[in-house]
Amino acid sequence: MSGGAAGAGCLARNDWICGEYLRTRGQELVDATVQHLGITAVSVLIGLLIAFPLALVARRWRAAAGPVLGLTTVLYTVPSLAMFALLTPVFGVSAAVVVTGLVLYSLTILVRNILAGLQAVPAEVREAARGMGYGPARLLCEVELPLALPALVAGLRIATVSTVAMTTIGSVVGYGGLGNLIASGMEGFFKAEVLTASVLCVLLAVLADLLLMGVQRLLTPWTRTQARGRGRAGRGARAAKAVG
Repeated sequence: MSGGAAGAGCLARNDWICGEYLRTRGQELVDATVQHLGITAVSVLIGLLIAFPLALVARRWRAAAGPVLGLTTVLYTVPSLAMFALLTPVFGVSAAVVVTGLVLYSLTILVRNILAGLQAVPAEVREAARGMGYGPARLLCEVELPLALPALVAGLRIATVSTVAMTTIGSVVGYGGLGNLIASGMEGFFKAEVLTASVLCVLLAVLADLLLMGVQRLLTPWTRTQARGRGRAGRGARAAKAVG
């Protein structure tokens, strides 16, 4: 049996792993992946642009922290299908429904992590910066944000991975990226389509997380130095205890 016949056979047999599916549906997979990436990137970016000022408001006015965190938490508890259904009358059946829903879901993760990072900046560091003549804007940009960056990027990683996963649910309005293929494959019990789209979705989440982790390591080299220092100190303490 030739390689082409074997490939055609796997489609006819409806196998889970089928090379012929990849060869014949390559453009379809590319288009779905591009849509998935686009919706994810836009949703996370808009979520970050909204979450940052909300976190600043919650940090600046303690009375606002409860309502801000409470509202974002309530939004996160709304089932995704219900969220998209509520947004459809406003935006129609469009990608805006999916993007808006994903933005709202990302807020609880991003706001909490940004706020936690800003609150973790030592008070003595702020006072020292003020003593050197730093104003509020310069203090935020040059002192607080760099120190809060690990928590901020950690939240961004979680939000991105969860958004990659939740984008698939956008298939209910026809804008789910790889989720469209998963849904159509499930409907027709097309095994190769379901498995391939699912694997690609997982790979997108893993690659996005690795990329953001690399960005975090690049932007915060001092965290690795501190970790090595703590490791050496811990080993020294254990050695001293053993000798004692």
